[in-house]
Amino acid sequence: MPLPLSAEDRAHLEILQKQIDVSPKGRGRLIPLLQLAQKALGYLPDEALSLVADHLAVTRSEVYGVASFYNQFRFNPPGKNPVKVCMGTACHVRGGEIILENFERKLEIREGETTDDREFSIERVACVGCCALAPVALVGETLHGHMAPSKVEGLVLRVRLEKEKAQREAAKS
Repeated sequence: MPLPLSAEDRAHLEILQKQIDVSPKGRGRLIPLLQLAQKALGYLPDEALSLVADHLAVTRSEVYGVASFYNQFRFNPPGKNPVKVCMGTACHVRGGEIILENFERKLEIREGETTDDREFSIERVACVGCCALAPVALVGETLHGHMAPSKVEGLVLRVRLEKEKAQREAAKS
């Protein structure tokens, strides 16, 4: 089930609508308009697909069919702390799948999904170039090598505690 649009998403959709309105029409504009929408929102919600379909006078299912064909497009909002689990050969052989499963279990979402609070999203990625540290996970921009299932809970907890600390400090100000 898709996450509801945030107020920020709605604001970005209004801006996107203006950009699409001045864009040339024609089927050849489909992918560039999808890229524009994803750049504006970080993902492609149903409302963005509808804007593109209406502008190009094609069906929403045709737009979705093209977008779902390419792995550059995502249909869920990225989390503030995206978790990327490497599935390159070295990471796969050393338990990358187990690490991915542990993140899914701890965050209670599946690969390609985002938590309801939009704090975390999970995706599998190809080699990140740190094979000597396999298995590897990226949480936000931080690389974590020699991942073990026991490290997953600690990483998630650390991010949540940092968020709480930042909220407390902001409340004091």
